[in-house]
Amino acid sequence: MKIIKSKYRFLILIFLLGFIYASFLEGQAVPGKDENIPFLVTFGKSGKTSWGDNDFYQIFFFSVLKDYTKPFYIRVFDPDCGGENDEIQGDFNSKFSFSVYGGKGVDPDKNEDSKGLDKGVNYRTGNLLSSKVFGSEARYDNKYYTFGPFNPSEGDFNERWNSYIFKIVCEGVSGDDGNLYRFFLSRDGNNNLPIEGANAFTYAYTFRMWNDFKSVAHIYPFVDTGVVFIKQSNFDWDNDGKILVVSRYKQGIEVPISNENVWESSNIPIEPAEVNSSLDFQFHKRQGELVKNNNVVVTLKNQRGDALKFYSSPIGGVPVYIPKTNITKIAPKK
Repeated sequence: MKIIKSKYRFLILIFLLGFIYASFLEGQAVPGKDENIPFLVTFGKSGKTSWGDNDFYQIFFFSVLKDYTKPFYIRVFDPDCGGENDEIQGDFNSKFSFSVYGGKGVDPDKNEDSKGLDKGVNYRTGNLLSSKVFGSEARYDNKYYTFGPFNPSEGDFNERWNSYIFKIVCEGVSGDDGNLYRFFLSRDGNNNLPIEGANAFTYAYTFRMWNDFKSVAHIYPFVDTGVVFIKQSNFDWDNDGKILVVSRYKQGIEVPISNENVWESSNIPIEPAEVNSSLDFQFHKRQGELVKNNNVVVTLKNQRGDALKFYSSPIGGVPVYIPKTNITKIAPKK
C-alpha cells in the first residue's frame, strides 16, 4: 500500500511539473495570448503622465532555458511612432529607443536596480547588446523589426530557473506621442517561431485597453513562497470599470481603482492555496459611455516590499477558481 501511494505521489508530481513547464511553451509573445491586451505603450519623455504612462519607459525581461543553445531574436512589432496604432499628440514628433541588454547585472533577482521601479536608479544595467532609435519611419509601421541574433549564453544566468535572462528597454527619447508596440522572442529572425521553455516578465506593466465594452484584459502575477499579502497599485485607470482578482481560491474580488493621473493602492491577503501559483488580474471596462484609448499602469509588491513578476504566459496556467464544497459524512446503516 505504501508503495502504491508513493507511486501515485510521484505521478502527480510529474504531472504538476509538466503542467508548469507547459505553461512556458507559448510565452514568447508580449503581451501573451491569454492576456488579451492589444499593445504595450510608452510615451515620449515630454508627454503627460495623465495620458497613462507614469515614467516614459518600459522594461521587459526574457528567460531562455540553459538547454537551448541556438541563436535567438527579439522582434518588435510596430516600433516606430507615427502610424495607425500610435497615439498622436498634435503632430508625430517623438523618438523612442529600444535597447537589448545581457550579461551580469541584468537578472532582477540579483540586481534590484534592473527592475527600474525606483525613481533615479540606473535600470540600464548589464551589457548593451543592441540598440536602435525609431521615429515616425513608415517602413517600420505595422511591421516587425528584429534584434539579434543573440547567443543564449550572453544573458545573465539565473540558477533557480536554470535560464539565461535578457532585458529590453523601450524609452521615450523625445516628443510627447504614445508608441504602441509588441514583442516576440523567436528562434527565427524573419518569423515568429517560439522557443520551447522560454517566457517573458515585467514588474511594471503599462498597456493599452481595447476600445471594446466586451473585451476583458488579463495580467498574471506569480505568487512566490512566503507571500502573506500583496499590495496592488494601479495608475490612471480613468475610473474605467472594475479590476477583479481571481485565483484558485478567489472567485473575483474587486480592488480600489484609480482615476486620471493618480495611483490607487490596496492590500490583498494571500491564502496558502494561492502560493506558488499565478493570480489573474482582470480589467473589465465600464459600460455605457466608452472610454477610448485607455492606458493603465499596474505594479504589485509583497509584504516585504519585493515586486512581483507579471508573466506573459502564466506559470501553472491560467488560474481557475475552484469552489469549496462541504462534504457531509453519512453514517452507515446498521
